[in-house]
Amino acid sequence: MKLRSDFITHNSSDESYLVPTSGAEFSGIVKGNKTLGAIVELLKEETTRDQVVAAMKERFEAPEGAIERDVDRVISELQKIGALE
Repeated sequence: MKLRSDFITHNSSDESYLVPTSGAEFSGIVKGNKTLGAIVELLKEETTRDQVVAAMKERFEAPEGAIERDVDRVISELQKIGALE
């Protein structure tokens, strides 16, 4: 899976944004925290859910279950808005 090219990302100090271009069916802005930003950055390249979870475990100290839930929630929401290939 991979983030579709018709979505632009922006990260500021503690917030992350995902904005569709005119080619996307979704209209709106997705706003989240650093966790969202880290996951979306990993999704800019072709990857799998398990690879994203592994990378997040290396980057953040959190219980494994919490990381998996966060990754699954972000992937699910991105699929709902058509942001993933």
